[in-house]
Amino acid sequence: MKRTLRYALRLFGRAFRLRCANCGGRPIFRSWFRMREYCPVCGIPLERGEPGYQVGSYMFNIIASELVFAILLIVVLVVTWPDPPWKLLQYGGIALMVLAPFLLYPFSKTLFLAFDLLFRPATPEELS
Repeated sequence: MKRTLRYALRLFGRAFRLRCANCGGRPIFRSWFRMREYCPVCGIPLERGEPGYQVGSYMFNIIASELVFAILLIVVLVVTWPDPPWKLLQYGGIALMVLAPFLLYPFSKTLFLAFDLLFRPATPEELS
């Protein structure tokens, strides 16, 4: 159990730093919105080729964007209660929900790769 937790923390720590979750190699992005096909260090496919693989990273992106919005909404409400800035929350919330998916996109890709590697570790065929 302890080794599994350490392994998971390592995978997700690498992913949060926008590195290959498998080996920590970089650069794995050509630009903010374009990921390389393979890790330049270990050679693992960064999109592991199963049907619907991209849907998982999109799901991570949507969930992360909604969580950021919800947390900020609650914090602003608690800090400014009993007179919250409703206009700021309304227009700021719209702007945040438009911008957050773009800002979180590379993180969602690397985090989903880490999540996938946690449950389906890289095979020797993938690494060659």
